[in-house]
Amino acid sequence: MKILIGRKIGMTQIFSENGNAVPVTIFDVSNNVVSKALKKDNKITHLEFGKDKKKKSNKADQGNYKELTFVPKYKRAFKVEETEGYEVGNELKADVFTVGDKVQVTGVTKGKGFASVIKRWKFAGGPRSHGASDRERAPGSLGTRTIPGRVFKGKKMGGHMGVTNKTITGLKVIRVLPEENLIAIKGSVPGFSNKSYLVIKQEK
Repeated sequence: MKILIGRKIGMTQIFSENGNAVPVTIFDVSNNVVSKALKKDNKITHLEFGKDKKKKSNKADQGNYKELTFVPKYKRAFKVEETEGYEVGNELKADVFTVGDKVQVTGVTKGKGFASVIKRWKFAGGPRSHGASDRERAPGSLGTRTIPGRVFKGKKMGGHMGVTNKTITGLKVIRVLPEENLIAIKGSVPGFSNKSYLVIKQEK
């Protein structure tokens, strides 16, 4: 299983051999290390990957990552079947992936603040005629009467939008630059540029 943690740099375009412009997202995958090996019954069941170094850390974190000698800034644990070659402290580079690999990218989406049902859930809104001047962006009936006399949980309504984990599948590695530890993946992915940490994982 090929897995890396990348920091999103931004989007650009790369021209293919036939001259077509391909939109790509650039990832910085430097400073990827195996930070921890989680064991059960003396067998490694999960591996934790970390990226970048935390500037400030408490004694609990320092003790937790004593074997690594530093505390990772961003870390994620993964269940892996093959653990050979994954030892604590091993650095993973961009050449883990090759051009043409199919991958999925997981990250946190941008925060949109409070959004109405029109933007958040793609509601059509109310009628635009017969004097309905204030129903254009209204959610409409909530579907309750005396019984049950309440709004069911999970009802699609206005509220906070974004800042959720999202996985984009069916992506493709377009270019790998091992010297700079950069990977170019076709298409867009969740998160802010220059800020977001995302997980790049090979699709089965």
